[in-house]
Amino acid sequence: MRTVRQLIDARAINDPDAAYFIAPHTGQSLTFEQLRESCVAMGMMLAARGAQPGDHVSFVLGNGMQTVRMLLGAMYGGYCVHPVNLLSQPEQMRYVLEHADSKIVFTAPDWLARVQDVAATIARPMDVIAVDADGAALPDEYVLPGEDALSDSRALAADPSPDALALLMYTSGTTGKPKGVMLTQANLAANALAISCEHRLGSGDRVAAVLPLYHINGFAVTMLAPLAHGGSLVMPPKFSAASFWDLAIDHRCTWLNVVPTIVSYLLEGAAPPREKLSRIRFCRSASAALPPEHHRAFEAKFGITIIETMGLTETVAPAFSNPIDPRLRKIGSVGRASGCKAQVVDQAGAPVPNGSVGEIAVCGPQVMPGYYKNPEATAAAFFPEQWLRTGDLGYRDGDGFFFITGRIKELIIKGGENIAPREIDEVLLRHPAVLDAAAVGIPDRHYGQDIMACVIVREGQHCTEDELRDFCVRELGRYKTPKVFRFVDDLPRGPSGKVQRLKLAELAPFAA
Repeated sequence: MRTVRQLIDARAINDPDAAYFIAPHTGQSLTFEQLRESCVAMGMMLAARGAQPGDHVSFVLGNGMQTVRMLLGAMYGGYCVHPVNLLSQPEQMRYVLEHADSKIVFTAPDWLARVQDVAATIARPMDVIAVDADGAALPDEYVLPGEDALSDSRALAADPSPDALALLMYTSGTTGKPKGVMLTQANLAANALAISCEHRLGSGDRVAAVLPLYHINGFAVTMLAPLAHGGSLVMPPKFSAASFWDLAIDHRCTWLNVVPTIVSYLLEGAAPPREKLSRIRFCRSASAALPPEHHRAFEAKFGITIIETMGLTETVAPAFSNPIDPRLRKIGSVGRASGCKAQVVDQAGAPVPNGSVGEIAVCGPQVMPGYYKNPEATAAAFFPEQWLRTGDLGYRDGDGFFFITGRIKELIIKGGENIAPREIDEVLLRHPAVLDAAAVGIPDRHYGQDIMACVIVREGQHCTEDELRDFCVRELGRYKTPKVFRFVDDLPRGPSGKVQRLKLAELAPFAA
């Protein structure tokens, strides 16, 4: 199976009455056969509005049954979907909507006026349509009149080519204009199958889907992967630490898909009785490095094994995963290559020995063909022979496990020495008063760069800058100890939970 339509059709044929989607806040649910029927209706509705297979369709929608049905339905019909990050600033939204070349935008009612205002500044005509993310059916006025949209699939175009674009998702753009990652039908199908295989998922598995669908992790891991293994997902509108465990327990989830920020929030709350968590086989953490201290604390508190993984939007989320067997995993590692090949290379793209730090590169069926309308960025993203540059620094050990030490663009270069911010983060997280921390490079007239650490203190705790400095000197040595500490209430993060360090530096300027 190499297309999204083939995944959906196979499920509708083999397990038509099995549950695929559950909305806990509305009580709505969707079987695989109902999903296929709604996909047909969505394709016909888009055709009725003049769209052609291959056209781009944008979505400014939060999580909900309607959102899932429309995203999958558009891809099923051969269209390329473009989910817009709801955390976008107005100028970012204007840029991506213009750049994506979409002719149709579906938006939630409370976003309608804002999207219409943005669309009015774009020369290209855009059809802006308000829909309810939790809607139980496509609005009647958008279904092709005179046709049985739920059963007549003859009006649909032929099965999309595996090479057809299915998803256009923009990067956060923290270092410039957002880049549109192009992902094909084959990229998405390959990754859904790889996730299912890697985690040994089957038809009896149900995931707590609390990540936003406008981020690649929520889109690929929680929405697409169950189509490959026949499992199901339970999706609230958004993550809530207060109701998370009730959601997982009441809906009999067997696995969790989270990011490190969620792990941190859950550690601050109470733990349900262990017997109520007995159905949960594992918790999957992705999108950013999970501090080892949080990893161990979560397993000790909840008795649930964490599988750490890593990937990029450019690889349809996971490209690395620790083994499902906890006896084989390595805490602090993002795991081994999953569904692809990976290596550590020098600046010229040549492999380096195990244990040596370099840039991590991957190639395989889930790797994007390139960035939309950006040949320069596409060329810069690949080494020869289609090895994708991840931008992550790290090393591989003798057992094939990869360890991330930092991002190339976030590396702190102090007096000519490379310092990985994550090393400083992890030391600060060992301090009993520190809830979260992030280090970043700042200008310095003598060293070129020095170190600033932004720290969130636990509620009810107290510590001073001098205490943190003394702690870091003992654990890191004087050279890697931050020059400046800033106590903050929050850290800027993207939708995946990854700290945006370059924004952090912008938000806390000072004279070096």
